[in-house]
Amino acid sequence: MLPPYGLRLARSFALAFLLVPTLAATTPGVDDVVMVIHGGAGTIRKSEMTPEREKAYLEALAEALRTGHRILAAGGSSLDAVEATVRYMEDSPLFNAGRGAVFTSAGTNEFDACVMDGRTHQAGAVAAVRRIKNPVSAARLVMTDTKHALLVGESAEQFAAAHGIEMADSAYFYTKERWRALERAREKERQDGQSDRAGKFGTVGAVALDANGDIASATSTGGLTNKRWGRVGDTPIIGAGTYADNATCGVSCTGVGELFMRGVFAYRVSALMELGRHSLGEAVRRVVHGDLVALGGGGSGGLIALDKDGVIEMEFNTEGMYRGYIRADGQPHAFLYRSP
Repeated sequence: MLPPYGLRLARSFALAFLLVPTLAATTPGVDDVVMVIHGGAGTIRKSEMTPEREKAYLEALAEALRTGHRILAAGGSSLDAVEATVRYMEDSPLFNAGRGAVFTSAGTNEFDACVMDGRTHQAGAVAAVRRIKNPVSAARLVMTDTKHALLVGESAEQFAAAHGIEMADSAYFYTKERWRALERAREKERQDGQSDRAGKFGTVGAVALDANGDIASATSTGGLTNKRWGRVGDTPIIGAGTYADNATCGVSCTGVGELFMRGVFAYRVSALMELGRHSLGEAVRRVVHGDLVALGGGGSGGLIALDKDGVIEMEFNTEGMYRGYIRADGQPHAFLYRSP
C-alpha cells in the first residue's frame, strides 16, 4: 500500500494524464489557467552556448511547462501544478536543483525548497537537506502535514522519509559539470581569496493560476557553488525567495540569496501591489532594477511573477534567465537570453 504522500502524488498524476480530455472541456475556468517558470538567471550568452545545449534547455523548459499545464487543464490545483513542474526540473541535470545541484565547499550537495498556497497563505519549506530526491515535495509535506513552516537538515530528511518521500544517495546528485564548477571556484578562491559569484544563479521555480483562481508558487535550489556547508539562501525563506497571495500575485526569485533575504523581495512585489497600488509590472521592475541593485554587493538576479488576472512578468537584470510560460492553449514559450 502506498504511503499517504504516494497516494496524493498518484492522484495528481492520474488527474494530469488520464482526465485531460474530459475535464478540460467541462471544468469552469480552464480557459484562464496560466503557468510561468524559471530555471535560474545569470551569465547566459548565446555566444557561449552550443546549439545542442541551447536545444536541450529549451526542450526541458517546454516539457516542464507542459507538465504543469496538463494538471491545470484537467482542473487540477495550482499547488499540484507547481509541485509537479518543479519536480521535473529537480530531476533534470540541466538545472541547479535536485539532481543537477551544485556542490558546497565540503564537496556535498545541499538543497533548499519552498511551496506557498496563495489561497490559504500556508507555506512549507526545507533547507540544507542532502538525501531528499525531490525537495519541493518535502516542502509541500511540511506545509500539509505539520504545524511548522520550515524544517532543516537531518530532521527534515527523517520526516520526509517517514512520510514516503523518495530518498537518494550522494551518487545520484553528482554531475561532472557541477564538480568542475566547484574545482574552478576553489581555484579562484585560492588565487584571490574571494568566492566566485559569477555565472548562473541556478534556482528553479514555478508560479501557477488554476481554474479556481488560486495562485501557488514553488522554488527549489542547490544554492551557490562553493557555498559553506550549512548555508541557507532565500529560496526556503517565505517572503524572501517565494511568496503567493491570491489577492495580488505569486513570485519565485533567483539570484544571490543573501540579498533577496535582506530585501524580502518576493513579498515586496506583493506589498507594492497591495499597499503601493502598483501594477504587477511596475512592482516587479522596481524590485529587480531598483531595490535589488540598490543593495549593492552584486545585486543581480531576477524573478517570475503571476497575478490574479493572469498577467505574467519574467524580469531580470542579468544577461539571461532560463524562463517560460504557458497559457490555456497548451503552447509552451521558452526563452534563454535577454533578446529572443
